[in-house]
Amino acid sequence: MDDDAGTTEPGLVTPGPAAGSALLSEDFTADTVTALRHRLHAAVSAAGLRGDEGYDFVLAVHELATNAVRHGGGRGHLDLHRQDDVLICEVSDHGAAGATLPVRPPAVDVAGGRGLWLAHQLTEGLLLVRKADGVTATVTACLDRADR
Repeated sequence: MDDDAGTTEPGLVTPGPAAGSALLSEDFTADTVTALRHRLHAAVSAAGLRGDEGYDFVLAVHELATNAVRHGGGRGHLDLHRQDDVLICEVSDHGAAGATLPVRPPAVDVAGGRGLWLAHQLTEGLLLVRKADGVTATVTACLDRADR
C-alpha cells in the first residue's frame, strides 16, 4: 500500500469532528440545556436516527449534558457529528472529576447518580476521557441499526 497522505488502512477511523460532517456544536449552561435537547433531537432526526433509537440517543446525551452542568463547572460543550453511518456526540465540561466516574447505578434508595449508566445503556458505546481541564464523554449510535 502507498504511503500517500490520502491513503488509509481499511477499518481505521479518524476520530473527531473533522473526520465526518458536523451536525451541531454548541456551548450550554443550565439555562440552555433544555433548548439544546430540542436542537439535538432535530439534528439526530435529520441525520436519520428516529423512533426509539433516536429518543434513546437524545436522552443519553441529555443525561451527559446535565451531568456537565451539575458536576462539571455549570457549563459544557456539545459536538455532534456524523462519520459514515455513525453518529458521534461528545459532551465536554470543565469541572474537577472525582477519582472515579461510576458507570453503574447507585443503590435503589439513592436519588440521582444514574446519568452515566443510562448513557451507557441507551447508546452503542460510551467513552469517558478525563483531562486536566475536565471530562469528555462520547456516545455513539449506528444509523443503520434498523437494517440489522
